[in-house]
Amino acid sequence: MAPLSPDSELYRLMSQFPRPGAVRWIGLRPAREVAMEEVDAAEAIAGKGLRGDRYASDSGKRGITLIQAEHLPAIAMLAGHDRLAPATLRRNVVVAGIPLIALKDRRFRIGDVLLEGTGECDPCSRMEAALGPGGYNAMRGHGGICARILEGGALRVGDAVAWVGE
Repeated sequence: MAPLSPDSELYRLMSQFPRPGAVRWIGLRPAREVAMEEVDAAEAIAGKGLRGDRYASDSGKRGITLIQAEHLPAIAMLAGHDRLAPATLRRNVVVAGIPLIALKDRRFRIGDVLLEGTGECDPCSRMEAALGPGGYNAMRGHGGICARILEGGALRVGDAVAWVGE
């Protein structure tokens, strides 16, 4: 898709958010197939990831993964659960109050950290074991986004999440 003109109506609509979001949960994946570690704060390293996370050495487009808090009940329901702990879904950050998909391909801040949404964070086959049969499909469309860390810093539960404009 070609970039939208800043003068277009669609660009204007896609650039308006009712309010900033907020970080509700942070988790680190120290190694493959190891339980997530819930933390109150993490250090975001530009061009890498979160210190202590297994993806911190090779950021590319997946330096940090984010999921929408409002989607957790939907995923739980679709997978046949009453509720889900955020660690089950293996995303680094749970965000509430702002539509994450609207931050795909855009720059945004969480606290002092500058990020760029690089794409949707599709579920992996591990969701079958984590959520049960059909878990992969339960997460489709609800997996959140991946982002590249452009400017590092501290990331904390409670930090504001906001688009920064072009």
